[in-house]
Amino acid sequence: MKHNTKLKHFLSGCLSALLIGLWAMPLVHAEVQMTDSVVVVVDASGSMGSVMAGTGRDRMSVAKDALKQVLGQIPDTTDIGILVFPKGDWVYPLGPRKESMLVGAIDSIQSGGGTPLGAYMKQGADALLKARKEQFGYGTCRLLIVTDGEAGDQQKVESFTPDIISRGITIDVIGVEMASRHTLATKVHSYRNADNPESLRQAITEVFAEVAAGDASKGGENAFELIADLPEATASAMLKSLSTSGNQPIGERPSMRAVESPSPGSAPSYSGGTTSSQSGSGDEESFIMLLCGVLCVLGVPGLVIYAIVKSKNK
Repeated sequence: MKHNTKLKHFLSGCLSALLIGLWAMPLVHAEVQMTDSVVVVVDASGSMGSVMAGTGRDRMSVAKDALKQVLGQIPDTTDIGILVFPKGDWVYPLGPRKESMLVGAIDSIQSGGGTPLGAYMKQGADALLKARKEQFGYGTCRLLIVTDGEAGDQQKVESFTPDIISRGITIDVIGVEMASRHTLATKVHSYRNADNPESLRQAITEVFAEVAAGDASKGGENAFELIADLPEATASAMLKSLSTSGNQPIGERPSMRAVESPSPGSAPSYSGGTTSSQSGSGDEESFIMLLCGVLCVLGVPGLVIYAIVKSKNK
């Protein structure tokens, strides 16, 4: 009984917070500029200093020219960040595009060193998650990787890639003059080959064209309209991502704690929204149904949400 009382208090608190948040969202939205966010992870390893066939120029110079051409034309509704490995770190921190600073940042990139791709994928994704959290979950997030070789920390790549995707971040990879497809080709949302300056510029252009096509910050829309306008499949994917992982840094798992800390010998606290008793799960199901009803008013398909949460708790 004590266990069930704690659960009811916890669920009531969740519902209260939800209703307050829904009431306040239009006011918050008026003060927050909704933007799309793209982090470009640039491979500046030693191999990028090799001459690109038929050009007489090294791959790094070709890549820098392509980035300057494309990034100079992105809309103001897209924030950009440029992360360079292995030794450049953030040459342009994620934020609004400022032409003069952006050009200088790209020009500063120098090749040399190894290929710790996995570590920098995490760093770029964490920045995107932080930006999305500041926008209350709105705005698209993309991680664009420009590389000419396999990762030196393949184990991290294998671990972080599905985790990044589960957060609702789109990963695009461009392979620069690679003899074979990158191992990420079949694990990410899109993969493009670029064997010459024009194909590299075109590949980067296509990625940013997709960002513009899915612009989440069109004027006049409030948070409710943004939700209602989402296709059912997109809403399902977004809700699944937020319900399972949210905006925690890559490699970290979220947890839900009961409002009251359990005393020694009492039932264990809740984790991931699951319960340890049949009666508790019934209360949670009632809460989920009520939550679905509220979200349905906002245009989000309640049955989709309910199915996602139930399948997660099985």
